[in-house]
Amino acid sequence: METLLEWIKQPWPWYVSGPLIAFVMLALTYFGKGFGMSSNLRTLCTIGGADKFSDFFKFDWKNELWNLVVAQGAILGGFVAYFYLNDAQAINISEATKESLHNYGFSNPGATMVPSEFFSWEAVQDPKIIATLLVAGLFIGFGTRYAGGCTSGHAISGISNLQIASVVAVIGFFTGGLIMVHLIFPFLMPILL
Repeated sequence: METLLEWIKQPWPWYVSGPLIAFVMLALTYFGKGFGMSSNLRTLCTIGGADKFSDFFKFDWKNELWNLVVAQGAILGGFVAYFYLNDAQAINISEATKESLHNYGFSNPGATMVPSEFFSWEAVQDPKIIATLLVAGLFIGFGTRYAGGCTSGHAISGISNLQIASVVAVIGFFTGGLIMVHLIFPFLMPILL
């Protein structure tokens, strides 16, 4: 029988992670809270004084401190998962995907969670990669603000609360992702790598 630590290191099955997410969403709904990571950036900007420059940041940020704890938990959880629960196995992606990514110029697709061609100290010294990440960040920031929230807020919290706007936003997120991967990504990769 495997130990608890060995079990935790494995991807959690749906029948464990799904009810845990549902429990958190029920608790948030009970306490009248909505979940979303992008709202933390708004809270941090307001704490930093952005409310002096824009009405968007004028709200009672003290009521949102609980969500900053969620963000800290996500950061701490990622740290623990990477440094203590990671078994250093290659990411399980299909051979066709690996071949496709290799053809785009990725040296070792699936070896790590994120490609070193974009997420390494060497990569962030390349002006093309820095520009790409900045433009991508601007698009993500614009899209998050335009949609009224991020993917976690709409897909987990909004849909759990039966909000039609969140269903529309999630459909838009998935459609945009498909367009990016199938139409834009093949065009960009030869330029960037």
